[in-house]
Amino acid sequence: MNREELQVIGEREREKQQSYRCRILCCASTPCLSSGATAVIETFKEVIKEFDLEAEVTVTSTGCMGPCSRGPLVTVQMNGQQDVIYEHVTPELARDIALAHAAPEAKPLDRNVLPADLPFFNKQKKVVLANSGLIDPTRLESYVARDGYSALAHALREMTPTEVCEEVIRSGLRGRGGAGYPAGLKWDLVRKAPGDKKYIIANGDEGDPGAYMDRTLMESDPHRILEGMAIAGYAVGADQGFVYVRGEYPIAAKRLENAIRMAERRGLLGSRVLDSPFGFRIDIRIGAGAFVCGEETALMASIMGRRGQPWPRPPYPAQKGLWGLPTLINNVETFGNIAPIISHGADWFGAIGTEKSKGTKIFALAGTVETTGLIEVPMGISLRDIVFEIGGGIPNDRQFKAAQTGGPSGGCIPTDHLDTPVDYESLGALGSIMGSGGLVVMDDTSCMPDVAKFFMEFCMEESCGKCVPCRVGTVQLHRILEHVTDGSATLDDLDRLEELCVMMKETSLCGLGQSAPNPLLSTLKYFREEYEAHITNHTCPAGKCTMFGVPPLQLTRDLLRNTLQAKNDTEVS
Repeated sequence: MNREELQVIGEREREKQQSYRCRILCCASTPCLSSGATAVIETFKEVIKEFDLEAEVTVTSTGCMGPCSRGPLVTVQMNGQQDVIYEHVTPELARDIALAHAAPEAKPLDRNVLPADLPFFNKQKKVVLANSGLIDPTRLESYVARDGYSALAHALREMTPTEVCEEVIRSGLRGRGGAGYPAGLKWDLVRKAPGDKKYIIANGDEGDPGAYMDRTLMESDPHRILEGMAIAGYAVGADQGFVYVRGEYPIAAKRLENAIRMAERRGLLGSRVLDSPFGFRIDIRIGAGAFVCGEETALMASIMGRRGQPWPRPPYPAQKGLWGLPTLINNVETFGNIAPIISHGADWFGAIGTEKSKGTKIFALAGTVETTGLIEVPMGISLRDIVFEIGGGIPNDRQFKAAQTGGPSGGCIPTDHLDTPVDYESLGALGSIMGSGGLVVMDDTSCMPDVAKFFMEFCMEESCGKCVPCRVGTVQLHRILEHVTDGSATLDDLDRLEELCVMMKETSLCGLGQSAPNPLLSTLKYFREEYEAHITNHTCPAGKCTMFGVPPLQLTRDLLRNTLQAKNDTEVS
């Protein structure tokens, strides 16, 4: 296939889509599938067939539409009319939706419709997720119809490898896996590394609790990742790529595998990509669920069939990676940015975000917030806008207490810093990190020592055990936190916590151990009074913890009050 044939495929697909009077898009990502989307999709297809509407109405299974807590989600597109999005769709509602929009004078239903001006959608900026919820991730033509693989064609025909690297550098794109290292500089290091054989790796192994950004992108728009990897391969001189997919993501792995096969059949991957001298192949590797394999050296060890444990750096993967050869590793979201940068230019991308944090970031918004789901926002947006505008605020008239960013490696940000811009530098100054994009909102019923204990327990269980600071340090920190939450700790234990945290950060081998203390240190910094209340007063201000096996303070007071009242009643009688 050449560039002209690619354009023909896209034009034919667009004409086919426009021939339908009504398009029903059904979310088929993991959250919606888990809440019954399969039955909804089947119902739509049955109704369309029952009323012989196949020529006028089409039903498409898409990727994630965003507000996952409101699923199953369905978008109805009518020619010349505004899209209508339905929430909490059941098979019964699906039938009503199909009949209402298929009628000669189509009119949306007056129930389960999301407002057109919902801040959840209006406050976002879709770059990486521009296709998510709008295309069928199982059909190559659906991606090509939205200019898919045109960036690869442009790079191969009109740019040199050096020019591609320079464009990525100029865009200011930083790695979206957590560290935020400039992506273009990493590409250029691999390009300049000596050797005829080099590798590309897309890291899709996200293990943060509550995070599913990478999974959603792989499920919703797999070709976007493959195109970004192919452009990277051309830029750095690699002919082989690997997508490392978390073992708990079977749908993502299946859709990626399908996308690779289709791209190979069409000449978009393989020995001669788009009839050019450039050849590039991509294989999938499935992880076994080890959190530490999100770290790049442990991930490479896993791909090579070894135990997933990190090794010391330098040398860095750009010089010595897979099988001792130069290797470029980026998060799948990073690769998702590449095609838009090549298509629209570095200046376009650089105009989004802040001076040092360019572009957008995908977050998995979770916790005690009205609307949870997947969002993509420009860098520099305030935490307040994310929680109270996009997320809709705290439910049940509770108060915001903290937001935890960066997963087990991140920190907890209190109310006083709600107006903080969400970018790499601002979050780092607060003792947190951007991370891969987990964002958990907590209300005033959350106990911060208990939150720190939860994340420390996660890190303790996921430690690979290779280095002593992480293997032993996480256990000791968790043990002290248990003493804090059960009321048996002393004030000296707070000093021990801080000392251990510093030791782990300075001496652990990899990012897991170095960042594991972050949630603990941030809660000690901003919520120290809660730790002291547990220790000195044997009370949990949030009412979560049980002190020495007795109920929290408020329950104890209620018990004493009832006992005294019963005693008085007895004396009066």
